[in-house]
Amino acid sequence: MSDTTATTQGVRGEERENFTREESRRLRDRSLTLLGSLLRPLRVRLIVTGLIVVVSTAAQVAGPTLIAYGIDNALPALMKRQDWMPAFVVVGTYLLAGIVGAVLMAQYTVLFARVSQTLLFDLRKRLFLHTQRLSLEFHESYTSGRIISRQTSDLDSIRELFDSGINQLVQGILYMVFTAIALVSLDAPSGLVLGVALIPLVMLTRWFQLRSQKLFRATRVTSARVIVQFVETMTGIRAVQAFRKEKRNEKEYAGYVEEYRQANSKVFQLFGTFDPGLVMIGNATLAVVVLWGGFRVIDGSLEIGALLAVALYAKRFFDPAEELAMFYNGYQSASAALEKISGVLEEEPSVPDPVHATELRHARGAIDFDGVEFAYNADTIVLPGFDLHVPAGQTIALVGSTGAGKSTLAKLIARFYDPTRGSVKLDGIDLRDLHPKDLRRAIVMVTQEAYLFSGSVADNIALGKPDATSEEIERAARAVGAHDFIMALPDGYDTDVNKRGGRVSAGQRQLLSFARAFIADPAVLILDEATASLDIPSERLVQEALQTLLADRTALIIAHRLSTVAIADRVLVMEYGRIVEDGTPDDLIAGTGRFAQLHAAWKDSLV
Repeated sequence: MSDTTATTQGVRGEERENFTREESRRLRDRSLTLLGSLLRPLRVRLIVTGLIVVVSTAAQVAGPTLIAYGIDNALPALMKRQDWMPAFVVVGTYLLAGIVGAVLMAQYTVLFARVSQTLLFDLRKRLFLHTQRLSLEFHESYTSGRIISRQTSDLDSIRELFDSGINQLVQGILYMVFTAIALVSLDAPSGLVLGVALIPLVMLTRWFQLRSQKLFRATRVTSARVIVQFVETMTGIRAVQAFRKEKRNEKEYAGYVEEYRQANSKVFQLFGTFDPGLVMIGNATLAVVVLWGGFRVIDGSLEIGALLAVALYAKRFFDPAEELAMFYNGYQSASAALEKISGVLEEEPSVPDPVHATELRHARGAIDFDGVEFAYNADTIVLPGFDLHVPAGQTIALVGSTGAGKSTLAKLIARFYDPTRGSVKLDGIDLRDLHPKDLRRAIVMVTQEAYLFSGSVADNIALGKPDATSEEIERAARAVGAHDFIMALPDGYDTDVNKRGGRVSAGQRQLLSFARAFIADPAVLILDEATASLDIPSERLVQEALQTLLADRTALIIAHRLSTVAIADRVLVMEYGRIVEDGTPDDLIAGTGRFAQLHAAWKDSLV
């Protein structure tokens, strides 16, 4: 697909590895806005969960303080006065703190899991619904591999962050804060040592942050490339094998995998410097606290229990630091993923729904093009000043060379695109003002690419009319000549089209798509090369059905097979986005124009 559209430029811009500061700020703000909209409905749950984790962390941090009290106060009372009460109080409080901490932590884990799952459900649903709502222009420029990457690896990165990363962050920060408070309360000079140690810790963390941001974004980009290459290869496996593209794909895929490996290798190298740095700072701080505290124990200015507690706190203070670094690992990966997801959610349909829709419950099918200009991009105008009137109930055949604008005309009628200038009307109503439900009910397009969804044959036909009865489904299949081959399938109309034994040929798929369109009973039926996959007998069956079923509806037939054109009331020959001939098939064949030449060439090809 073309990479020149604005949508594609936005997508490609997001996937660059290097960002300016302004671009990074914009992406971050966009991601935070999305995250805020997801968290806002969960405020109450988050507050309750936050209170639980605060109390739980405080209970866990209380241990060394109780130990210090036991050694410095309860133990002397027991030894000197045989007073067991302080010891019982310390032991009982220690056990109670441990139980409270464990119970509340279990409760916190369950509550936060529910919050994270609710958030991920909302995000996954929002992404699916929004992507489905985006116009055809987006899907023609944003590859299916990228969309799948957004729904799989990107959402998985966010899920991993919420499943464990947020727990590490919240618990780690609270643990460090409460530990620092407890340490300073027990011995202010040791708190001073810890404060000095924070300087290299902050510097190391900042260094890690600046370098990891680019590296983790690179891992997301390279991961997406691997997924895109894999999905597109598997989706187009027939073309791959038909054109012997396996070796080229092997080389390309190996290159993308190598880029992914190198990106991850750089991340591991970064952690190889960061983790030992944390350990070194922690050990150095502990050594200074113990050494200085030891001298003060000797001169009597510090109790031995307080020194033990301070040493435990100094050691524990740096334990969450490595977990926070691992959180930052997941955070950077999830942040890059959230940037891409927010980019998709920021996309607006190029064919928006009307603000004040006009209803048209029973369309007659008259189509009008009034001064329509259309261009896929600024450099190429496909339809320059196009005017056309198609009366209700008329069957029009569009003929012309490839690139003449026939399919573009059909897409404008189906409102997959809006004209750059002018208007396309159905029964005098601009399609941009028509209610989407009425538009989709009135206009149906059948393309050469007949897609069957998972499910039975009957389910696929009933897609055109979800509440259709079995009799209606069978009647539609008979009308297009599909009934006989359907009954030859293992389970008839109940055969699963994607399971062994239920596979159907390209021509049979096309017949099913015809039955799907006919059961919808639209006022306007567009056939865009819809008979190209049919063999001659099947095409004749469809033509017989078309003559009956299209009698009371407007039809637009685009076909290179001129045998299909014969059933049309009127033939339009297009060249370079303009109508160069307009008349009945017989009148144009009798003439000397472009259609007569095409018809003669077609007859010669049959000899």
